[in-house]
Amino acid sequence: EEGIEKSAQVAGIWHFQGQVQSRKLRDIASWATFIHSIDSSDHAEKLSRICAELDKEISIFLQLSLDGAVGRGGVAASGVIALAEKVSDLPNIKLAGLMCVPPVTYEHQRAFSEIAKIHQGFIASFPTANLLSAGMSSDFEVAIAHGATHIRVGSQILGSRPYHP
Repeated sequence: EEGIEKSAQVAGIWHFQGQVQSRKLRDIASWATFIHSIDSSDHAEKLSRICAELDKEISIFLQLSLDGAVGRGGVAASGVIALAEKVSDLPNIKLAGLMCVPPVTYEHQRAFSEIAKIHQGFIASFPTANLLSAGMSSDFEVAIAHGATHIRVGSQILGSRPYHP
């Protein structure tokens, strides 16, 4: 909902970051240019159908999970190539690359080293999907050193946001 409001006020390339809910895909597709968190073929297929109706293309990052934690989203490294194969030929979807938020229990260097290794294997199979969305305000320097092309540094620039449960 916030994305709809802000994208109407300022034209540009808009990125959706956060866990995707199937029921929200139409709203997200109405304003986003990139979605950083696709982790299932069901979401990608639904997004493809919605984009056809909207006559637009959306670039997606597949969300990678390093630890398989329930509730955090993401596909295991062992399944990321299979998911990419399923979604890469969908109409109105452009596979941009991978996205990963490291588990809080991982040391930054270890996490981004592992992400970089997975990313290199991924782009060997999907050379045009070479973007890597990883890193936040607390760890973006390590993420960039390991190949991140997109980082999330909102609180570093804008300060903390109020929490609304």
